[in-house]
Amino acid sequence: MKDTVTATILSGKEPAQEIRALVKERFRRLAARGVVPGLAIVTVGEPPAGNPYVRSKTRAAEELGVRALVERLPASTPATALHETLRGLSADRGVHGIILQLPLPPHLAEDEFLEDVLPAKDVDGVHPWSVGRWTHGLKAHRPATPLGVLELLRRHCGDLAGKRIVVMGRSRIVGRPLSILLSERTPGRNATVTLCHSATRDLPSVAREGEILIVAIGRRSMVDARYVRPGAVVIDVGIHPVENPPPGGAKFEGDVDFESVRGVASAITPVPGGVGPMTVALLLRNLADAVEAQAGGR
Repeated sequence: MKDTVTATILSGKEPAQEIRALVKERFRRLAARGVVPGLAIVTVGEPPAGNPYVRSKTRAAEELGVRALVERLPASTPATALHETLRGLSADRGVHGIILQLPLPPHLAEDEFLEDVLPAKDVDGVHPWSVGRWTHGLKAHRPATPLGVLELLRRHCGDLAGKRIVVMGRSRIVGRPLSILLSERTPGRNATVTLCHSATRDLPSVAREGEILIVAIGRRSMVDARYVRPGAVVIDVGIHPVENPPPGGAKFEGDVDFESVRGVASAITPVPGGVGPMTVALLLRNLADAVEAQAGGR
């Protein structure tokens, strides 16, 4: 009888705590100079029960002494009002970092608002100026989720040079940035990257080419064992609330069918507790960079 392989669980909680401890010290030094970091998060049409991403970001920021402000706009908000909100926050000297929570309602085109946030305060790394610079390897804020994934892979896999990595999903804040950052000709990266999307033919067979499979497609439990190369490392970026979970049952699940994949993969991130904590930690590190730059150094 063949033994069942059980994947190593790649928790993001411990490394995230290490990163946050370093950021906390940077904020402490800023506080000694009278600088209070300010983070603003703008949401449009947030669900009645709230957004778990927003809650985790604000809670983590406040724990480190950040003044966290959430601007909650209704789903019917017109484009002019959103422009005014973002530009007002950009002009506010007490706000050092701004996040526009995506996606937006269908009547608001994301591309129209990315330049409303000053590049210096663009801690999500999505302003065209920021993207242009980090695409060329220059100094700029990089998206936090890709940075968190890179840090998890660095700790578990070491040098990624030449490794076959498949990224499923091409969003501006996860998939596309990851494909660029992973393939950078820099020490520890320099991987061979395949970026998959909705038009990719025979997606399971393409996904199975990956020694590392990163899933960020926004579809609940879509990726099962058919998509996974035996022994692959699987990073699940998705998170979806479970409706009416049983007592003691999971409240969230990812883009990966965890129980199916854990018997094939060599390692897998849990949901929650995997990429999520790393995203928040790297966002706070981006904020520390932004505050120090705006306050005139460390």
